[in-house]
Amino acid sequence: MSQSTTEKLLSFIEKCPSAFHAAQTIAARLNEAGFTALGEGDAWKIVPGGKYYVMRGGSSVIAFSVPTGEVRSFMMCASHTDSPSFKLKEDPEKESAGYIQLHTERYGGMLCASWFDRPLSVAGRIAVREDGRIVTKTVAIDRDLVMIPSVAIHMNRNANDGASYNANVDMFPLFGDAADRGGVRAMIAKEAGVAEEDILGADLFLYNRMPGTVWGAAKQYVSAPRLDDLQCAFASLEAFIAADAGEAIPVLCVLDNEEVGSQTKQGAASTFLFDVLTRTAEALSLDYRRLIASSFLVSADNAHAVHPNHPEYADAYHRPRMNRGIVIKQNANQRYTTDAVSQAIFAEICKAADVPVQYFANRSDMVGGSTLGNIANTQVSLNTVDVGLAQLAMHSSYETAGVDDTDYMIRALTKLFSSSLKADADGSYTLA
Repeated sequence: MSQSTTEKLLSFIEKCPSAFHAAQTIAARLNEAGFTALGEGDAWKIVPGGKYYVMRGGSSVIAFSVPTGEVRSFMMCASHTDSPSFKLKEDPEKESAGYIQLHTERYGGMLCASWFDRPLSVAGRIAVREDGRIVTKTVAIDRDLVMIPSVAIHMNRNANDGASYNANVDMFPLFGDAADRGGVRAMIAKEAGVAEEDILGADLFLYNRMPGTVWGAAKQYVSAPRLDDLQCAFASLEAFIAADAGEAIPVLCVLDNEEVGSQTKQGAASTFLFDVLTRTAEALSLDYRRLIASSFLVSADNAHAVHPNHPEYADAYHRPRMNRGIVIKQNANQRYTTDAVSQAIFAEICKAADVPVQYFANRSDMVGGSTLGNIANTQVSLNTVDVGLAQLAMHSSYETAGVDDTDYMIRALTKLFSSSLKADADGSYTLA
């Protein structure tokens, strides 16, 4: 990865302490690139040559641009804005042993041990009363605010023998002394520039304050919070903006709630993508069903690299490594949507972009995770491939990936967004 790409990636991650900030950061970048925001409750005027984006739930974004000539298909990429974290409860302050802690619950499946003994803070959004309306505001406390302290080895002699963590006991962060009660709400109100009594609701999460870094013998690794999946979100955004106009409508999808199953109004299982695509086709007087038959979706969500301490966890013949290119994910039980056709289409795109590919499959006796592709297909059925960038410590609060792989993803997705696909009656496909 070039130094400029490294710096841009880490800057992007720093601006995105929550899914709401990620969507806001993406929208700001699209605004700079000349895209027009569309409201779902408004009438849409879409014209050839136009560039547009739509937000839903404050944490999901879909953007698209319309070619000036013939439109053959949609060429799409989907990634996600959220990462495992701890969400603050409505009344977040609790007292224990003379201290004030924050009352949280788990969001997604994280490696709990990675959250101990490191500076954390609070970010997300609040809903406030303003001039007779209910409006939302993103907030992020930009300082080291809380920490989850470990229990000393002297008090838990078995701490290194395998630990389990109770989210209702072990994972509450320390905020202050008893005299600091009420401080969290006051800080949030001050950050948002509103009165405490005008805060009507909140979606607030802990976030890791440690900055990203590049390291290794040849500085070949990048570590940062939330690489899964902001690395793919960043790469897809850069590629989308850089792509040349072709004969397809390129579509950038960055969706929330993947880490908790996507079953939300703004997740991959929602009608969001279907609504945007059908409204776009209708506004352009195009047949959605004909377009979708020739369309293609890349589900981009990071993949597992073989672990140097535990190579036995990986399949013996499918062992992705960092800095070796984009990982194509396969699963017989359709946890990943990749099949022969979608794999072939994406491999051809990567070949044209001079991007190496590698393959991931779980050990046959282990059940892996799932991602956006198969969930999105329940609403928009089309050829889909699941891919990602190889990383270590997935779902840790501080993850590691290869520095070269972001550029590989940008190059491949730039080619995707610049291409078009045509489905023929005999079941064959032509990529142009």
